[in-house]
Amino acid sequence: MKMLKLNHTDTSVDRKLTIMIFLEGAILGPKRLIDHFSHAKYIPIGNCIAKINRWSNEGARIVYMTYVKKESSAEAARNILVRYGFSGQYLYHRIKGEKYKDIVEAVKPDILIEDDCKSIGGKWQMSITYVDKDIKNKIKSIVVKEFKGIDLLPDNLTELMNYEKN
Repeated sequence: MKMLKLNHTDTSVDRKLTIMIFLEGAILGPKRLIDHFSHAKYIPIGNCIAKINRWSNEGARIVYMTYVKKESSAEAARNILVRYGFSGQYLYHRIKGEKYKDIVEAVKPDILIEDDCKSIGGKWQMSITYVDKDIKNKIKSIVVKEFKGIDLLPDNLTELMNYEKN
């Protein structure tokens, strides 16, 4: 696992919880359908920046995960977060031989927000699917529809922790 620091410094040591958000499909999407595999052309989905900033302001530690493995691609993803002003401390990405579950198990977020991976096969592609059961039971997994964003999620952290999709 590799971790890139965002340009935001988090001086608060009294964070309530950690929210890990998968970038592609959950909060970033292609400008046009043809740009689906052109990571550099991804933009924020809906009002995700304002929502994430509210969670951060309420005391959440925000970290991100990306599907890319190459350092240069991860740096490009990091640059998107910085350019658009996303709150957060770190962007995690896999290295050769590593799976998404490895990152989730290492970070152990309180909340994991990711998309349903519908365009690439569904649940078996999701980060939470293969996480060790003991760790998985301690993570609030929130799955959003691919490329539909997080606008429907609660703004309040308490409500987010208790969120159940209808």
